Amino acid sequence: MDRAEAAQRISELREQIHRHDYLYYVEARPEIADAEYDALMRELAVLEARFPDLVTEDSPTQRVGGQVDAFRPVEHRAAMLSLDNATRAEDLREFEARIGRALPGGRFTYVCEPKVDGLGVALLYERGRFVRGATRGDGRVGEDITPNLRTIRSIPMVLRRPLEAVADLEVRGEVFMPRRPFERLNRALEEAGEATFANPRNAAAGAVRQKDPSVTARRPLDIFIYHVSHAEGLGLGSHWETLAALRAAGFKTNPRVEKCGALDAVIAYCARLERDRDALDYDADGVVVKVDSLQQHRRLGSTTHHPRWAIAFKFAARQATTVVEAIEVQVGKTGILTPVAKLTPVELAGVVIRNVSLHNEDEIRRKDVRVGDTVLVERAGDVIPYVVQVITARRPPRARPFAFPTSCPACGGVAFRPQGEAYWRCMNSACPAQLKERLRHFGSRRAMDIEHLGEVVVDQLVDKGLVKDFADLYNLSVDQLLHLERFAEKSARNLVDAIAASRTRALGRLLNALGIRLVGERVAQLLAARFGRLDAIAAASVEELGEVHGVGRQIAESVSRFFADKANRRVLKRLAASGVVMREPDAVEGARPLSGKTFVLTGSLATLSRDTAKDLILGLGGRVSGSVSKKTDYVVVGEAPGSKADDARRLRVTMLDEAAFLTLVGKGAEEGTGQR
Repeated sequence: MDRAEAAQRISELREQIHRHDYLYYVEARPEIADAEYDALMRELAVLEARFPDLVTEDSPTQRVGGQVDAFRPVEHRAAMLSLDNATRAEDLREFEARIGRALPGGRFTYVCEPKVDGLGVALLYERGRFVRGATRGDGRVGEDITPNLRTIRSIPMVLRRPLEAVADLEVRGEVFMPRRPFERLNRALEEAGEATFANPRNAAAGAVRQKDPSVTARRPLDIFIYHVSHAEGLGLGSHWETLAALRAAGFKTNPRVEKCGALDAVIAYCARLERDRDALDYDADGVVVKVDSLQQHRRLGSTTHHPRWAIAFKFAARQATTVVEAIEVQVGKTGILTPVAKLTPVELAGVVIRNVSLHNEDEIRRKDVRVGDTVLVERAGDVIPYVVQVITARRPPRARPFAFPTSCPACGGVAFRPQGEAYWRCMNSACPAQLKERLRHFGSRRAMDIEHLGEVVVDQLVDKGLVKDFADLYNLSVDQLLHLERFAEKSARNLVDAIAASRTRALGRLLNALGIRLVGERVAQLLAARFGRLDAIAAASVEELGEVHGVGRQIAESVSRFFADKANRRVLKRLAASGVVMREPDAVEGARPLSGKTFVLTGSLATLSRDTAKDLILGLGGRVSGSVSKKTDYVVVGEAPGSKADDARRLRVTMLDEAAFLTLVGKGAEEGTGQR
């Protein structure tokens, strides 16, 4: 393909991808499968790599770009003003009376839409191409966050008719995080030991102000566009027509927008949306009511604070005051210690609130929450209760600052707060509060691979007191299991045999199974390959552990703390006494032949499972990566390879078929597992 042909194909691919982005992210009605979409993106990326001079800023491949340039100030085309507020139907009637006095004899129709609780932004387009995005700032000057806004897939890079030809177009929108993705994000942050967000608005605001757009891209952000603030020669007559033009051009507008012919219909809309607010996919704290006629907009004008042609009807606040009766620290399934305020029960938006999370030690100190304090609580997103503030004027004279415990309240084990992190953690692997989750991980496929040790079985073993730590698994008998639900002689024997078979798993699997913080499958394999024996890892200093390529200081400190804990050492001693092998059976002595080599696997291998191939590479000192780069040494290509094989050819990386790979790792084809 020559340059002219490539330019034509690149243009076709971009047009197709922009269309499918619109159908998926705006219309929610995709026309192709994810694999087909990925194929289009791969083809475009390959062509742009071959012809880099054809890459443009509005290409779909450029959604995630370089670092944000220090949030430089930019001036909006038109000021982003605030809105006047209404809290009662009478306030809305006064609003209509006010604009009626300004335009005597005028007849008014309105457009109503949910007031989304997010982050206001201004998007600038030049002849249909997205060139800049900025925060509201002080209303006249905002901060340039263009690279971050490019990552939001519902923001079009290129516009369609009727707005594609507008020379200079500025639109306003609200960036937000939908409720369910917000809840998933907070759960993931909590499990990772990172600070959670109090509400979706804070999460959205934090995401768009990241210096690294790749972080923003991983956050589930969306946007509704609600206004054209500047346009040259657009010629529309009403706000309702403007919203239609925005939708036709490719913008996402709120589907709950309604046109109301009279104020009574506006009042009814506000009451209806307030009743429905819990069913929305996003947080909304009110309704924005706008006069529909753009000519009336111009005649009514604005104050220095707000436009006279719009008003925000605010929903009733969902707040209440109550007293903190106690602060208890609970232990989560991953060992994180979370402080919880026990409240004098109070009804809030139809729900009785008795407990509220205080998140972590820093949050308690920041808000200075103490036992006996009167606090203002609110339901974030009308769902999750949280403490807004302490009413210090009503604080009892003997109230004392809360001291965070340094031992686990569930087991008495050592609690530790890693430097730079928000959460304290229990370091005891046998802590009953986290035992079930640890056992499920211990028996998982990439750990000790104990078949039949599922969630229901683990729950029964712990609840019946049969298993109090990992080592207890290896002392279970068939007779004990027969007393559990759904266990007969055969199923009990199968589980006992599966546990017995796990005694000889590789050291890397055992390290992964122990659930050492920051030690996953890859780090476990690196440590096993370097030291060969568990006692050698336990005896290694932080410096020695940190010298292993891919480990580093933070992981080394976590490993050292784990083996320094007396409770953990007792469990490991019992595991060894139960016959669990604590050395790498195939550890290569001295120099490892694949040391420093990076591999990528793609396609299906006939005689090896993907996991077995990975174990072979790691055991011989190599590294396994998920993507091909110039630093990749080998790409192992099986049947039906994906785009990684194309990347290897493009970057001229050495490609190995299965036979060549087996030769490299010193295995014959007959030694493969035959499993996939």
